[in-house]
Amino acid sequence: MSTTKEEHYVRPSWDEYFMEVMDAISKRATCGRGRSGCVISRENQLLVTGYVGSPVGLPHCDEVGHQMKKVIHEDGSVTEHCVRTVHAEQNAICQAAKNGVALDGATLYCRMTPCRVCAMLIINCGIKRVVCQRKYHAGTESEDMFKTAGVKLEFFHEEVQQYEKGKS
Repeated sequence: MSTTKEEHYVRPSWDEYFMEVMDAISKRATCGRGRSGCVISRENQLLVTGYVGSPVGLPHCDEVGHQMKKVIHEDGSVTEHCVRTVHAEQNAICQAAKNGVALDGATLYCRMTPCRVCAMLIINCGIKRVVCQRKYHAGTESEDMFKTAGVKLEFFHEEVQQYEKGKS
């Protein structure tokens, strides 16, 4: 039996595979502001995962609402951020630490450009490559830090991740 080009199955690349796993992991997130997930792999082996959620034993945004804080930036602009949760990247790094999994030389897959704090943790863990689905609207500082530290940063899509209306 012959197959046509239309019937020919094309396996996803490793990056596509791990990004699909990240999408599945993100469904466990407990904060509606982004529903982010994270996967860390090395040599095409999944090491750890993480998703946005409150610390163990503390209430989740989905249960009690967001805990918003205003940030005043150097240029005078003001943004609001939910601080109730631990970021997906941070949770994945915590899982690695908790389980004794070394991350040196690994690749991290995530929803959008990691924030400044996550970028610093990623650099210090020895992660060498970060693959993001999209850009983060405030990701320039992280992008610069990765470049300076020699961490390769790649994007599946060049557009900025959009939050649901009223959740930016």
